[in-house]
Amino acid sequence: MDHAGRSEPRPGLRERKKERTRRAIASAALRLFAERGYEETTIADIAAAAEVSPRTFFGYFPSKEDVVFAEIDDRLAEVRERLARRVPDETPLETVRRAAADAIAALAAEHGDYGAVQIRLILERPGLQARALQRLTDTQQELGSLLAGLCPDLDEIDALAAAGAAVGAVQTVIMHCRRHGFDPAATRAALDRALDVVEHGLRSVEALSRPAGP
Repeated sequence: MDHAGRSEPRPGLRERKKERTRRAIASAALRLFAERGYEETTIADIAAAAEVSPRTFFGYFPSKEDVVFAEIDDRLAEVRERLARRVPDETPLETVRRAAADAIAALAAEHGDYGAVQIRLILERPGLQARALQRLTDTQQELGSLLAGLCPDLDEIDALAAAGAAVGAVQTVIMHCRRHGFDPAATRAALDRALDVVEHGLRSVEALSRPAGP
């Protein structure tokens, strides 16, 4: 159910199968990176571990580097979809918090022991650092544009600052939790606290606290 009590559309069988395959490839990749090392793991190795062909791998990921960010990209896609389903009389701030709720729950639960591997790879490899920075920049810009769409009278700088605060807080806290081995419950609590801090600060932006128009 969404915030207004309406049932959200369920993905069809084909979509669910594709999601399972994508998750299987990403999980197999992180496991192999942990066991063998990043350089030592080939795309053929990942495909075999996920029980798919290399051609299928490339149907989901353009490169080995991209599979490291699979989870992050999936969560961002979910946030975009939820932001597009605005609830009548909801403030933009409430819309953003609702959109982030399921993504935060998934971020807290996914990858288990391999979350630390993902973060270590990003921190240690310059190529992955560059991709992470580009994704961060793109996400902040996109969220700023989405906020402007939700709230046309929101100042451009306020929109960008709000997007940067939200994305930066979630990114920093999830990295900390995974590096230090937080369990799912502790990670969820930390992410909720981070969003509470962001939301408290953003209440000073009046346009974000007014219900959006029809």
